[in-house]
Amino acid sequence: MTFIFVLVGWIFSLCLHEFAHAAVAFLGGDTSVREKGYLTFNPLRYVDPIASIFVPLVFLLLGGIGLPGGAVYIDARRLRSRWWACAVALAGPAANLAIAGVLVLVLSTSTMVRNAAAPPLAFLALLQVTALILNLLPVPPLDGYRAIAPFLPRNLQMTFDRWGSVPLFILLLVLWFVPFVSSWFWLTTFRIAAALGIPLALAGLGLRQFRIFW
Repeated sequence: MTFIFVLVGWIFSLCLHEFAHAAVAFLGGDTSVREKGYLTFNPLRYVDPIASIFVPLVFLLLGGIGLPGGAVYIDARRLRSRWWACAVALAGPAANLAIAGVLVLVLSTSTMVRNAAAPPLAFLALLQVTALILNLLPVPPLDGYRAIAPFLPRNLQMTFDRWGSVPLFILLLVLWFVPFVSSWFWLTTFRIAAALGIPLALAGLGLRQFRIFW
């Protein structure tokens, strides 16, 4: 039950993350997102079976990290300014933060804390924090990079764009195999989660219940 609960919740948060990108892009001038069908919560519009389900699921099972999954394709040429492009990039992480806040509010009710749904909810909230931190790192093609990319020299942007997702995979390897980087990531995650009011003990229990499925 925890596995299904977290998986469905993560897919929903993925959709909300991408919907936020699309909605801000629409406000900023890229009306093509409406024709592409991005202004919807239909996961089929954003989900790629490998990038959005399999790879994030593997990392959830191995390390409890919420990886970015689906993607919306924004026509940056239609946006009214570089600041709108920056806002589009930051809208996704803002959605993760908002979801975490809502989950904390739900968990704060006394009946829910005693409920069996509390551990998976806490774990799902913690996943939002990992996604928030990961996405804000200024590494292509993550949102943190996309937020600063409009202000970089064009030739530098083109160079980074040619690398595709290679920097992201290098980052994941560093997070996994370099202890001090991994320690920084998790310490930052736990500090932000605690500041938001996420019960870390319940989140840890939710992670263990999630892995029991396997």
